[in-house]
This record gives sequence, C-alpha cells and structure tokens, in this order.
Amino acid sequence: MKYFLTALGLAMIIEGMPYFLAPKAIKKTLETIRQQPESFLRIFGLTVMLVGVGLLYLVNR
Repeated sequence: MKYFLTALGLAMIIEGMPYFLAPKAIKKTLETIRQQPESFLRIFGLTVMLVGVGLLYLVNR
C-alpha cells in the first residue's frame, strides 16, 4: 500500500505541475485535444498505457 500511495502522490504532483506552471498553455492544449476524434484519443491512451506497462516491466525485471 505504501508503494501505491507513493506512486499516486508522485502522479498527482506530475499531473498538477503544468496547470500551476503554464495555465494558458494547458487551456490551449485542452482545446486542441477537445477537437480530436475519439478514435485518436483512444489509440493515444492505449499507446500511453502500453508504454507505461513496458516501463514498469523494464524497471522491475
């Protein structure tokens, strides 16, 4: 549970940094994302998840 909470805390810090450091750029980026088709977002999300799984595998082998 300790590792999970540590990972969750780090993810929250990393996810929050752009909103704090560059809110105007985030608004522009979110508008661009909003205009993308759902199929692109699904493929992008799947790709990011697979890269994350691969990274976890490499780190923990």
